Amino acid sequence: MITPSNWLDLTACITEVDALRYTPAGLPALNLRLEHASELIEAGQPRQVKAGVKAVAFGVLAERLAKRFGAALGAGTVRAMQSAVLNLR
Repeated sequence: MITPSNWLDLTACITEVDALRYTPAGLPALNLRLEHASELIEAGQPRQVKAGVKAVAFGVLAERLAKRFGAALGAGTVRAMQSAVLNLR
């Protein structure tokens, strides 16, 4: 299968989730922080890889994630540490 050039597969933990909001056009939006940590072998040596990314989910995905974090969202931003695989296709 050929992967399109605008494609991202990211395995990450959702570490922060803001309250569900709506764009001026009425589209649901949810601000998130994703963090990835792994180890790989480079030049025969193990190497730690860590990355943090701010992300925004829109539409049905935003609603699903907001529902999943449910009551915790009532207080605004929460630290979730929820393991997830987000398929951004």
